Amino acid sequence: MDARAFIEKTVTENPIVLFMKGTAQFPQCGFSGRAIQILKACGVKNLVTVNILEDEEVRQTIKEYSNWPTIPQLYIGGEFIGGADILTEMYESGELQKIIPQEAQA
Repeated sequence: MDARAFIEKTVTENPIVLFMKGTAQFPQCGFSGRAIQILKACGVKNLVTVNILEDEEVRQTIKEYSNWPTIPQLYIGGEFIGGADILTEMYESGELQKIIPQEAQA
């Protein structure tokens, strides 16, 4: 499976996906760490993370897929939501909490 097919399959088959540097347990950049903290604060327990540092092809392709140059990238229900700054703004306004699907909080 090529990187684009992997990304497409991952974001459409999982309620919440975060493409990040490192893992949820060990983020390898501050922005990825902040994204994880925000999602935990929203009650997200069912989260799929993809460590883009493990696959150069995925690392490049995700930027093209979303037309967004930075990591982390959050997808909810197959839709690109944004990066760390957008997540922070949405969380602070209460908007992010409204779009978290129930199955992600189980």
